[in-house]
Amino acid sequence: MAVRFRSSGTRSARSDGRPEFLWRTYPGDMTASTDTITMFGADWCRDCRRTKAQLDELGVDYTYIDLEAEPAAADVAREISGRTQIPVVVYPDASHHVEPSNDDVAAKLRELSLI
Repeated sequence: MAVRFRSSGTRSARSDGRPEFLWRTYPGDMTASTDTITMFGADWCRDCRRTKAQLDELGVDYTYIDLEAEPAAADVAREISGRTQIPVVVYPDASHHVEPSNDDVAAKLRELSLI
């Protein structure tokens, strides 16, 4: 199930350059908005918990896709990143990070004027 948080697939792109997963609906009604961050992760993953906590602390809106609840989404995350590591964080400009540091996330959010 996709869970949209407000603090407190394939690699092909559409004509607007956004990855296909941003407009495709997946099992469990996993639809990600193109105007928000999407994070693929799992509760057992320490890096995922850290990145979620950072986004929450910064007050950034994001959609969290729990890979344990939606196993098919793991294929989407892998197609986006080309890797099996998580978290995969996809930004509104269609760029992404895999296992990002807090500094990586903060820098990207500043670049996008989200913080």
